[in-house]
Amino acid sequence: MHPAFSLIFLTTLIGVAQGLFLAVFAVDLVSHLGLAELPMPSFVIAGCAMSVVFCVLGLLASFWHLGRPERAWRAAAMWRTSWLSREVIVLPAFLASVAAYGFTYATGSVWSIPLGLVAFVCCIALFVCTGMIYACLRFLQEWASPLTLVNYFLLGCASGSTFATLLAALLAPTYTEALAVWAIGLTTAALVVRAAMLARNARLRPKSTVQSAIGVKHPKVQQKSQGAMGGSFNTREFSHGRTRGFLRSVKWVFLLLAFPLPALLLWLGATSGAAALLALAFGVQYVGLLAERWFFFAQANHPQNLYYQVIS
Repeated sequence: MHPAFSLIFLTTLIGVAQGLFLAVFAVDLVSHLGLAELPMPSFVIAGCAMSVVFCVLGLLASFWHLGRPERAWRAAAMWRTSWLSREVIVLPAFLASVAAYGFTYATGSVWSIPLGLVAFVCCIALFVCTGMIYACLRFLQEWASPLTLVNYFLLGCASGSTFATLLAALLAPTYTEALAVWAIGLTTAALVVRAAMLARNARLRPKSTVQSAIGVKHPKVQQKSQGAMGGSFNTREFSHGRTRGFLRSVKWVFLLLAFPLPALLLWLGATSGAAALLALAFGVQYVGLLAERWFFFAQANHPQNLYYQVIS
């Protein structure tokens, strides 16, 4: 598939927003249950504000993927059958509930925890909707797996927790080490799941053949042309046009930048109290997530490419 940068930024940014909210709300909930000391109010407020900012940035990025942005509201019309429509509905609900939770927390309202629980439900629902958009496509074998949903969830939680660790170092130092440990644990779990996805996808074999693609049963079929001598919508949108060597390079880049390197920087930053290292950890991890998401889209091999694999 052709990776659309609008979708890459959308999915990674809202993932950070969701993971950040979950980390902040967990700290608030634990402190309200008397299991830890109350954090500085600025930590929760800033966490909610940044979660909203990441969400809004993701929404803005998604508009670049639309041919007619003014008709974006129509994407919600098929909510009964489409995971994309459900995501379009749940995303603003999550955004609004996080904003409401942050506002009520700032004003000291008793409704902050109930609204936080509403935002928590919306957050989990959004993870499910986003992951299922791709996991439900059975004809794309690389995506049609529960691992896709788990991968979206863990990467979002890991990146959001990394950013929460940075906020804690600046606004709630007592929680820095705990959040760093949590972020490292999530990053490690995400690496295990992503490695399992890579191993699974490496074993996949196409269910279709050149013969089935063109409806010819002869055992020896040699393709000379893709059917259109120049480019077309099919060749642009369903094929990335990169070499296997380039894909391997991107794979090793994201395996390094999204997982072990930020985990090391998190440990060094938390133990030394250096906020700069924690900021670097988030920056490096987010660049790795961009590469990971590009690879996620590019690795999906659309069956139609059997027909369009040869230009001339």
